[in-house]
Amino acid sequence: MFPFPSNEEIKNLILLAKQEDLGPKSDDVTSRLLIDDNATSVATLVQKQVGVVCALPIVEMVCRAYDERLRVEQIPGFHMEIIEGRFNDTQRSPLLRIRGPLRSLLTAERVILNFLQHLSGVATQTHRYVRRVEGTAAKVYDTRKTMPGFRLLDKYAVRCGGGMNHRIGLYDGLLIKDNHLAAVPVKELTSFLSPIVSKSRAEDVSRLIEVEVDTLEQLREVLKVDGIDVVLLDNMDCPKMQEAVGLRNLGVRKGKPELEASGGVTLETVRSIALTGVDRISVGAITHSSPALDIGLDVET
Repeated sequence: MFPFPSNEEIKNLILLAKQEDLGPKSDDVTSRLLIDDNATSVATLVQKQVGVVCALPIVEMVCRAYDERLRVEQIPGFHMEIIEGRFNDTQRSPLLRIRGPLRSLLTAERVILNFLQHLSGVATQTHRYVRRVEGTAAKVYDTRKTMPGFRLLDKYAVRCGGGMNHRIGLYDGLLIKDNHLAAVPVKELTSFLSPIVSKSRAEDVSRLIEVEVDTLEQLREVLKVDGIDVVLLDNMDCPKMQEAVGLRNLGVRKGKPELEASGGVTLETVRSIALTGVDRISVGAITHSSPALDIGLDVET
C-alpha cells in the first residue's frame, strides 16, 4: 500500500477542522449538555456503500487530536491493511472500532467521517475511471484541482483508486501551459522552448517537463524540441488525438514524448479517449467533483 501522509504533513488540516467545528471556546454544546462526563462507549465505523475505502490511518490521527483516551482498534477479519485501498462490493462492512469517552467520540465523529467519506469518494471515482480504460495503454492521472490543504490526501486517494499522480504542486514539475505561451508565435515555439528545456535539465535532470498544445500545428513544433517528457493535448477531440499520436509516432524516439489528453474528460468519454492511443488522461473531476462514499459511525447502545 502507498505510504499515507504523516501526521506532521496533515496535522494542521486536522486542527483546522477541529477548530471550525468547536469554535473559539472549543465547545460541543450538545454533547456537553446531554452526555455524562464519565460515560464511555464503543463505536464502529461502517462502510455502507460499494466502493474503495481510503484514509483509515487518519482516524487515529483525528482521535489523538481530540482526546488521547480514544483508542482505535482493529476488527478481527477486517484489518486495516486488508481494507485500505481495496474495492469492496458489499454494502455494509465494519472498518474500525473506536473505544473511549463518549463525549469525545461524538465530538470527533463528523470530522472523522468528513475525511473518510471524501477521500474514499475520490478513491472510488478514480477506480471507476481506471476500470473504464482497462485493456488500453492509457493511465488515469489527477491534477492540481484540489481544495486547499487536501493536496497530499487527495493524491493519496487517487493512488488508492488505481490512478497516477501528476505533479504535486508548482515546485516539482515544469508544465508550460497556453497562458505561458500566449505571446509566442507558433513558428517560434521550437526556438523559444529549447533553451528553457535545457535550463530546466541543468537545474534538475529528473524534473518532469511538459508542454500544453491545443492545435496540431503547435504539436508539430513542440515535437521538434528535445527533452520534453509529455505533451498535453488540451481539449482535442478523438480524431485529432489520433492524428496527434500518429505525428508523435513518426518521431525518432518511439513513444516519446508521452501524450496526455486533458479537458472535459468524463466516465462516458474516457474509454474513447484511451483508444486513440494517448498515454495519459488527466481528470480534474476525480479530485474536485467525486461524490462522498457513504460511511457511518454506529455507537453501541
